[in-house]
Amino acid sequence: MTALWVAVALVVAGFAGWPVTALVFKLARTIDDKADAARTAGEARPAAQDPSADVTVDEPSPSPGGQDAAPDADALRGAAGTAGGQAVDGELTAHTGPPSPDGTAAEASAPSQRILRGGAIIGVLERLGVCLAILAGQPVAIAYIVAIKGLGRFAELKETPVAAERFIIGTLTSMLWAAGTAAAVRVLFLQ
Repeated sequence: MTALWVAVALVVAGFAGWPVTALVFKLARTIDDKADAARTAGEARPAAQDPSADVTVDEPSPSPGGQDAAPDADALRGAAGTAGGQAVDGELTAHTGPPSPDGTAAEASAPSQRILRGGAIIGVLERLGVCLAILAGQPVAIAYIVAIKGLGRFAELKETPVAAERFIIGTLTSMLWAAGTAAAVRVLFLQ
């Protein structure tokens, strides 16, 4: 009977953790989007509400191409993920071409490189390892899992802050899910 509960714990920790992690990523993105919207609204509101404020708005001058110099919302979103010539979209794909004169990464002509490749497989293995470590009574093994994962991703995390944030959120969510599942099975069924 013990083997059955261990197998159930491994399946739930390893494979049911992916939807939980995806939900946390979605929640984090929603919170970031709301914070960005509030910050944008907060910056615009004080000048509009204060009649004594000396606010001068310069009209954007036309760029050499004949378009207004003011970027649109999509350009701002793209520039928000730009770091050192790499624009990172919601799917964590880095556009590795040289930056264009307006500061955004080159468009479709540049090849893209997927950041944090293999994350789903690594996440499953991480959750399985954490679950096994707790079920075996060896929580020190979790430190080895974190160290191996961090060292393996170090170069990507150093170059792309968005990837580092996603790495931290995903790792903590995965580990908490696996640890909680293993602890619940151990306390409820393996005592």
